Amino acid sequence: MAEIEIHGHPHLGDTFGQKVGVAVGIIGIFLAVVTIASHREHTAAVVIKTEANDQWAYYQAKKVREYQADVGLQLVGALGTDATRMQAVTDKLQGDRDRYSREAADIKRDADQKELDASRAEARALRFDLGEGLLELGLVLSSLYFLSHKRPFPVFGVSAAVIGMVLAASGLWL
Repeated sequence: MAEIEIHGHPHLGDTFGQKVGVAVGIIGIFLAVVTIASHREHTAAVVIKTEANDQWAYYQAKKVREYQADVGLQLVGALGTDATRMQAVTDKLQGDRDRYSREAADIKRDADQKELDASRAEARALRFDLGEGLLELGLVLSSLYFLSHKRPFPVFGVSAAVIGMVLAASGLWL
């Protein structure tokens, strides 16, 4: 059964190749971590942006109610004839208008903060994406050593991977 021969380790004497193999494995681990971080950050950015959009819709609803209360005040002033009845309606409409205005201001601050948070998440995701791309490049370049046995491939590969890790790590501090 010569066709089922199992050869020994042909690269057993290639210590540089063994080091490259370990480096490829380590780059692969970092790549997996950065890829997960990138995906999670993209998801977080979408969720935060959705929350911001919800807040803006809520803000618009409050502003519409404020405007309706203001129109009601103007109508009561223009059409009213009984001062005592007008005063009660006017007080209620003014209170509603003022309350809607305060609530809208609070909602606007929250929506603005969520927009800022979404921008930060998108910036972090971009750093993770760039890091991921460079780690992938490093993995491929380093792996080319096993086909070509040329030392520049793992040198460039590890260099790309290190730059990718620095970029990805910079996303943690944004």
